[in-house]
Amino acid sequence: MLKRYLPIFQWLPNYKKSYLSGDISAGLTVGIMLIPQGMAYAMIAGLPPVFGLYASLIPQVIYAILGTSRQLAVGPVAMDSLLVASGLGALAISGIDEYVAMAIFLALFMGAIQLGLGLLRMGFLVNFLSKPVISGFTSAAAIIIGLSQLKHLLGTDIERSNQVHILLKNAFITITETNLITLGIGVLAIVILKVIKKINKGIPAALVVVVLGILGIYTFGLNELGVKIVGEVPSGLPSFGVPSIDYSRISELVPIALTLALIAFMEAISVAKAVEEKHDDYEVDPNQELIALGTSNIIGSLFQSYPTTGGFSRTAVNDQAGAKTGVSPIISALVVGLTLLFLTPLFYYLPNAVLAAIIMVAVFGLIDFKYPIELFKNRRDEFFLLLATFLITLTVGIKEGILIGVLVSLLLLVYRTSRPHIAVLGRIKNTDYFKNINRFPEDTETFIDFLIVRFDAQLYFGNKEYFRKELLKLVVLEEEIKYVILNAEAINYIDSSAVHMMRQLISELKTKNIKFIITGAIGPTRDILYSSKLIHDIGKENLFVKTHEALEHCRTLSEKTAIEEKISLQSKNLNNVT
Repeated sequence: MLKRYLPIFQWLPNYKKSYLSGDISAGLTVGIMLIPQGMAYAMIAGLPPVFGLYASLIPQVIYAILGTSRQLAVGPVAMDSLLVASGLGALAISGIDEYVAMAIFLALFMGAIQLGLGLLRMGFLVNFLSKPVISGFTSAAAIIIGLSQLKHLLGTDIERSNQVHILLKNAFITITETNLITLGIGVLAIVILKVIKKINKGIPAALVVVVLGILGIYTFGLNELGVKIVGEVPSGLPSFGVPSIDYSRISELVPIALTLALIAFMEAISVAKAVEEKHDDYEVDPNQELIALGTSNIIGSLFQSYPTTGGFSRTAVNDQAGAKTGVSPIISALVVGLTLLFLTPLFYYLPNAVLAAIIMVAVFGLIDFKYPIELFKNRRDEFFLLLATFLITLTVGIKEGILIGVLVSLLLLVYRTSRPHIAVLGRIKNTDYFKNINRFPEDTETFIDFLIVRFDAQLYFGNKEYFRKELLKLVVLEEEIKYVILNAEAINYIDSSAVHMMRQLISELKTKNIKFIITGAIGPTRDILYSSKLIHDIGKENLFVKTHEALEHCRTLSEKTAIEEKISLQSKNLNNVT
């Protein structure tokens, strides 16, 4: 039980000396990477840069104790930072102090939701975020995050917005106020980041441009020429305190916290699962991940952390640098802690344009072009789902984009299950195989008094009428039909509405002197036939294991063998039927 809820006890007792070098190397690399990244992401969230360092501290340590992934790097990320900014930006907030308090409380709130979902074993909820929705949302969010940094890249006061057309309009209005030196610094930083990435991905490019930016400003006094800098960064570790806001504002945070909780979990679990495939010494547990992330955010909020989750880029770096266990994030946290204690004065001359460049390079790499093209070629319905999510996220809002995307994907699922595939089957010549006559027109043979169909979905209230109408339509087309054989291999459930429909259908077929036969029903479906008493309407003699057996027995009017009888009628409810 202890190992289940505290996974650190799974790997710590078996820790090997050979792991240490990889963990130290990865921990130092990610820790160094976190310093400029954390400060940059705090700026996205609309917070002072130091809060990015606070968010990089405690959550990492808590996740190392509770998390099931041994490479996931937890901390501030671009997507969640933008969600914080978009959510809180829509509220009437009096000043920076209240804004900071709301952001910290949001970490506590979303953490409580994640912890609750984890304890209730609700990790499956992430399955409702389909890949087209995630891809459309991520690409749109990346564009908004990138464009939101134009104010720092151009050195102008562009009014913030989470709608791309308004953001571009606001940027265009202030374009004449561009500080060319600031723009030059930002563009140069982007070029250096891209060049270093091409030369060697192992070099901490973000740290290099941060150092160059600080040296450039300090040496040439560019801040006196209008280049905006980070300024004083408070030194010292974050103080302990329970986040508190006016209780009347909690209801305003509910949709933001819920969206953050699910999106943050989706980000973390997707990258954790991707890294897990490279390792065979552990298994990621979605429910425990919810508990770990939730607890990380709750305890982190007590030390002034805003919402955090597992980051894509840092996790990849952590894995590539040789991380084997949770020792790596503990070392990363030590690096951040030492920076807060002793090194914050060094960041005084850091230009905002450099942080903006780091953000832009990081997030524009998240824009996916290949997947939409692939969907457009092969799955048009899912392509339009991706496109709808993308456009709504860009033009209406972040929360609206993901929520409407999920809703549309669920509606698409309902539509597909309401009109599933129905195949008319024929026997492949000289075999016992029965296949779709439209796929094998020259190889199948049909029988004038038999209609053999396969229904490729569960039978429920959403598709029962479609099934009935399509079947009767086929019966009308073939006037000499005496037997309707339903191949039920793909039917895994029949709800009460569909049971009622089946009774009416069987009765209707009987008036036409047509016998209704079911073949290949799997165990759960047979159980429903018995528990609903539908077996009485069908008749036990009309249940068969194989389609060819049903066909031959009907043609020769022979009885089933003992084994055919046993297998076709087997059910856990057999003894309860009278």
